Formats: sequence, structure tokens, C-alpha cells
Amino acid sequence: MRTRINKILTMDKFINEALYNKRLGYYMNKNPFGEKGDYITSPNISILFSEMIAIWTISFWENLSCPKKFNLIELGGGNGEMIKQMLSTFEKFPSFNNCCKINIFEKSEYLKKIQKKKLKNKKVKWLRNLNEISSLPSIFIANEFFDALPIKQFFKKDEKWYERSIKFSKLSKPRFLDILINIKKIEKKIGFKISNNQKIIEFSPLAFEYIKIISKKINTKNGGLLILDYGNQEDHMLNTLQSVKNHKFGNILKNIGNSDITYKINFKLLEKIFRNFNLKASNITNQKKFLVNLGILSRAEIISKNLPFSKKANIYYRLKRLIDEKYMGNLFKVMLATKKNTYFNVGFEN
Repeated sequence: MRTRINKILTMDKFINEALYNKRLGYYMNKNPFGEKGDYITSPNISILFSEMIAIWTISFWENLSCPKKFNLIELGGGNGEMIKQMLSTFEKFPSFNNCCKINIFEKSEYLKKIQKKKLKNKKVKWLRNLNEISSLPSIFIANEFFDALPIKQFFKKDEKWYERSIKFSKLSKPRFLDILINIKKIEKKIGFKISNNQKIIEFSPLAFEYIKIISKKINTKNGGLLILDYGNQEDHMLNTLQSVKNHKFGNILKNIGNSDITYKINFKLLEKIFRNFNLKASNITNQKKFLVNLGILSRAEIISKNLPFSKKANIYYRLKRLIDEKYMGNLFKVMLATKKNTYFNVGFEN
């Protein structure tokens, strides 16, 4: 990443440049997904994942009293694999399929081209911003979306709060620089005391703005937001920022623009943000429980029944990566945000 000499960028601005700079940003110039990329996502491990999300979406639509027209919005379309497989499942449910208007919100023009090629001849609308969503009930799906958004980092030292920045110099490599800030100004802006009982804060202003828009649409026209992401439910936030290249974690100040930068979502903080915008986000579980509750084991048994051993083994190997607690089963959490008077727990049953 090129920047001016002696330039200081706050962490969120640095991440935004590293990931989304139009010429040099990581997501603007390459396809990071798959075994040959830097990381692999659930939809690219097994179609069973996307099938389960499709079935959950149909169930949630039914819970909304089957609106005749509604929006399904995928936040961050990746390489288009999840929505492609979901559309294949939807086609088996004509009453649902005829009501569903598919939207993808994707910031990367590079990935958008891949999505459009994969979804050729499908009725899909690509959104430039979330305000373009039509005034209908809306179901939002965010699989590994929020962990790719730029964040700010704050550290408490000697009872004072500092914001982490990156300093670029001609004479040395980029380095961290912590700058004294007034945390109360930030708390006044977001509407709650984010610093209570914390020594470290990881907060995404962009995620906050997206949730603000989404919450307004859900409260006005009904719907919900399903989040599946890399994260934790710790009461105390941690420093979780890291880069990912060739399926290995590294230092965010190395390979800038050529590696992903990600962090673990704190779902306790997300819950507070949703509550701040008058939504309920009490349903939180891990990916294993969510997919098993939706019937992924039964589905795997059905599709592998008459297959030769090698293909059957491949299905279960991929399934293990999705639900085993040593892999993605516990590392990934699932949350549903809805209006306060919406009651729906499919996938979240104890």
C-alpha cells in the first residue's frame, strides 16, 4: 500500500485502504476464496451449508406470514457460491421463489464481476448502498461480512484511552502509534458506554452505520438479519486483529494489500448495538448447533446414501469442517436480529 511519507492513519482508515483501495486494495484485485486462495468460507466447503441457509430463510419467511413480495439481501456476496446454491434450493419451493427479490450488497467491483458471471441469467440486483433496498419486508444474510469491515482499536493505559493508529515513515517500516483520545465523545456519538468494564475496544463505525440502516428497515417493514461470523461472546473485548495469507495468520503490517485483515466479532457488543436500535438479538449459538438443528446431518445422509465410498467420505469430511468444534463448529457464531415482537428460534433451539 502506498501512502504519503509521515502519514498517520487511524486503524479503520488503514484497514479500509489495505482492503478496499480502488487500485491496490486486497478485495479489489483478487479472489481470496478457496484452497488456492488465502482462506475458505463455509459455502465453498460444502453445498450443504448453503442449502441449510436456504431452508432457514424459507422458514423465516413463513414466520413473517409469507409476504407476497420481500427482499433477500446477501451482505458481501463473496464469490457468489452461497446465493447460487440457495437459488437452486429456492427453485424447489415455487411459492417462496415467486415472492423473493434477490439483492447483493458488494463493495468490491472485482468480486462483483465474479458474482455476475456465476449468477448469469439469474434475477439478481446488485446494490451500491443499503438505502437502495426497496420498501418491502427484508431478510438480510451476513456470512463472514462483518469481520471484513474496518475497525477502530482503543486501549486503556493508566486510566486513559488511546486510539491505535499506523505511522508511515520513509526511514522505517509502518509502526503502531497510540494517540490519546476522549472516549466520551465516541460514546456520545454511538449512544451507549462502550468502555464500561473494558481495557480494549474493537469497534467498527461502518458496521454501526450499516446496522443503523438495517435496523430501521426491519423496524419499519419487518424482517430480520442472520449473522454467521468468526467471533466470541466474551464480556471483555480482546485484541483480535490479524492478517490472513495462504490460510495462515500473520502481522497486519506485513503484506499490506496482499493479505486479508480480519478480527473476531464480539457478539456481546453486537447485541448492545442492536438493542440501541430497538432490535432484539437474543438468539446466539455456534455454527455446529445451528446447522445440526436445521438438519444438516440428515441431509448429508440422504445425499450420500447410494454414493460410492470415496464420494461419501468426501461429503462427511466437508461436513466435519463445518460442524466439528476443532474447525468451524464453535469458532463461528450465529445470531438473529429481529423486531422485539418477532418470535422465531429455528436453528437456535437448545
